[in-house]
Amino acid sequence: MISAGDLRKGTTFEFDGQVFTVVDFMHVKPGKGAAFVRTKIRNVISGGVTDRTFNPTEKLQEAVIERKEMQYLYSDGELYYFMDQETFEQIPLNHEKVEDAIRFLKENMFAIIKFYKGEAFSVEAPNFVELVVTATEPGVKGNTATNVTKPATLETGSVINVPLFVNEGDAIRIDTRTGEYMERV
Repeated sequence: MISAGDLRKGTTFEFDGQVFTVVDFMHVKPGKGAAFVRTKIRNVISGGVTDRTFNPTEKLQEAVIERKEMQYLYSDGELYYFMDQETFEQIPLNHEKVEDAIRFLKENMFAIIKFYKGEAFSVEAPNFVELVVTATEPGVKGNTATNVTKPATLETGSVINVPLFVNEGDAIRIDTRTGEYMERV
């Protein structure tokens, strides 16, 4: 059991028979009245986000989330297949469960799959990935007065903003948590 006063970003707990993870929180101590915890929580199964206020002394059941590194194999158009490296078991996941991570995953890359009571509900890409730029406009010489960026299509089909000096065929490192360009490799 954890108290609502101990809630932090990323904390996972059971509430009203469902599992939630904390997206954002704020401890509020008004001038009058008792303190409370204002939270924004996401249902880990359905993905819905809710605002909820808790009394700091309220007790919540902590949910046990299993994290397993698995290899992304391929997509057949509807499902995305991942393989467990220990048992070689393959699990298919639909687009809703992989949509945040699949932008940065190539075939044979490893990702973290989150499970709750044996059911996969989320895919997390590695924090940093190296991908090749497949399409981008050439940079205009002399247009470097400020941090000017241009859109670039990556080998996974994702589009991100990159500096003007990045060209087609360049390998770049991307921070998957923010979706931003880090450096040329």
